[in-house]
Amino acid sequence: MTTFRAAVVQFEPTPDQPAANLATVDRLARQAVGDGARLIVFPEMCLLGYWHLRRHTAARLHELAQPADGPLVDQVVALAKELEAGIGVGFLEEADGTLFNAYAVCLPDGTVHVHRKLHAFEHEEIASGSSYTVFETPWGFRAGVLICWDNNLVENVRITALLGATVLIAPHQTGGTNSRSPHGMKPIPLEVWTSGDRAAIEEAFNGPSGRGWLMRWLPARAHDNGMFVLFSNGVGRDDDELRTGNAMILDPYGRIVAETPVPAEAVVVADLDLELVPLATGRRWLRGRRPELYASLTQRVGNELNPRAARFSPDPVPSLSPHQPEIGPENG
Repeated sequence: MTTFRAAVVQFEPTPDQPAANLATVDRLARQAVGDGARLIVFPEMCLLGYWHLRRHTAARLHELAQPADGPLVDQVVALAKELEAGIGVGFLEEADGTLFNAYAVCLPDGTVHVHRKLHAFEHEEIASGSSYTVFETPWGFRAGVLICWDNNLVENVRITALLGATVLIAPHQTGGTNSRSPHGMKPIPLEVWTSGDRAAIEEAFNGPSGRGWLMRWLPARAHDNGMFVLFSNGVGRDDDELRTGNAMILDPYGRIVAETPVPAEAVVVADLDLELVPLATGRRWLRGRRPELYASLTQRVGNELNPRAARFSPDPVPSLSPHQPEIGPENG
């Protein structure tokens, strides 16, 4: 197979209503398959909603969570079998009493691959995962999964590529967040969304707090690692923030193959030309690596924080002190 048709979806989930969100997944998956897609990527935590979870008690989160082999994911597996397509959905997983922001890729043969967000910050009760998720697909390529902030740390995408993934499934709930950085994303007023002014909504969602922010880094993840990136996202109101959509598919050169500027529910479908991968610039760069120089990447320098603290800390990030060792191969 030299071309493969995939779809990325943006929609606004209903908080704490998995049945309603499953119905949306069912409807949009059928639409995507009707357009020829064989892999459909839905957003992070799309079966439950996202940002409001931070306001729940721990007990309520445990009530809403399900195991990866529970009835919620099972229904998606059944849909994948029926449609003979892969379907990726985000959900709140409970495993041995621990909660995870998780993503299940359900394949048409009934196989399920679950990724646990490596850098979870949504709630102190939600733990971070500790392993990468890369797997063979029925279509002749290896895919990997990274959830939202996982993709912002360049090491995660590089490792996913080194594990053999040539297609990165990248579900998000982003845009319009309150970044601590002075030139990062900022919240988009809810009044923009409720006004119904389509031009104003499009301007905000495609501006520096939406698409403009994505363009600072998302194409680089694809280009620098020679991977297709399937970027899905929420759109519309997410508790007290607005998600900006901008669902898109990027090729291994960081070029946008297809996207939607529509600030509403949308399905974006595109053909992936798999023959682009072997000679992609990022793939050739991977072969030029000198791993013996990179031991410092696995060493703590002393200013690391857990994901929640790193995400929400208002403090400037200190530089390395004169007492910390210089980074170099002789110190590795």
